[in-house]
Amino acid sequence: MKKNIMVLDIVCYAAIPYLLWAHGRDIFGDYLALLLSTVPGFIYTVYRFIKERQFNIAGLSIIGSLVISTTVNLLSATAESMLWNQVYLGFGYAAFFLLSMAIRKPLALYFAVDWAYLQGYRRKDSLALYNTKGIFVWYQLLTLVFVFRCVFQNSLKAWLIQAYGVDAYGQLLIYMNISGFIFSGIIFAGFIFVGVKINKFLEAGRHEQTVKPLEG
Repeated sequence: MKKNIMVLDIVCYAAIPYLLWAHGRDIFGDYLALLLSTVPGFIYTVYRFIKERQFNIAGLSIIGSLVISTTVNLLSATAESMLWNQVYLGFGYAAFFLLSMAIRKPLALYFAVDWAYLQGYRRKDSLALYNTKGIFVWYQLLTLVFVFRCVFQNSLKAWLIQAYGVDAYGQLLIYMNISGFIFSGIIFAGFIFVGVKINKFLEAGRHEQTVKPLEG
């Protein structure tokens, strides 16, 4: 199942957009070809959103960012300005993740609450547990990984656009997908690591409750 999703990700986020860009720019021009290349990813993201029923903070953040990025693309006057606006938007997302850390509401924590809810755990119980001292800091660090991903990918994107202009779009699709898979792996491993920490925390709590102090 995961392999199928990975293949679909590559096809919808990289292969089809690249073909539309490479073969469509001579027919439609750079701007329309670039705009059309974003359509497969848009449709695929909406499809995944509905199919997986991600009506939670994680899902809403995905569809929200999709709507914002599509609006920005449509309002861009040229193909190059569209690419630059995507860079600015990416840094905006990094700032948003940083803000969530600053107000002590790290988004990674709420993503984890959504996942726990899908496993049958009540949101308020997960919130209380994840905000516990010793666990909360790990969700802050995980959110920082999201920040680093946004900064890295959009810095790379900005460098390529600065160096090659609109012609960099084909390379962007490749580099963004490769780095995206790498960061997704790091983030997934991070959530697994925090899950192990939580299990140890809960086991230690149960142990403390069962062991009574010696009476003199």
